[in-house]
Amino acid sequence: VRLVESGGGLVQAGGSLRLSCAASGRTFSIYTMGWFRQAPGKEREFVAAIRQNSRTYYADSVQGRFTISRDNAKNTMYLQMNSLKPEDTAVYYCALALNYYRDYVTMARSLSYDYWGQGTQVSVSS
Repeated sequence: VRLVESGGGLVQAGGSLRLSCAASGRTFSIYTMGWFRQAPGKEREFVAAIRQNSRTYYADSVQGRFTISRDNAKNTMYLQMNSLKPEDTAVYYCALALNYYRDYVTMARSLSYDYWGQGTQVSVSS
């Protein structure tokens, strides 16, 4: 499985960005997908996840500002990020989980995911 993120960049606070994660190598539609981020000096943290049935889950810090979605026909997942804040600055990673998860706690753990992209930098200036 190969995951490739794109769409990162530098934006002012209050602005928007849309990240994409293109997947290849497996039947995309049958897996849970997730977005994580890691800021300098901090641990990787959960941002959002989307299950096979397109049910979505969000970290409290991004709820209401970020939207995760998937286009199974294109084998691509997206993260629309609005009202960006300086504290959103991080490297954003997409991830794919081979197992089927039902609960938020499991989907929010990085160890639940089996494949990762290389990351894309998002920088938000104040």
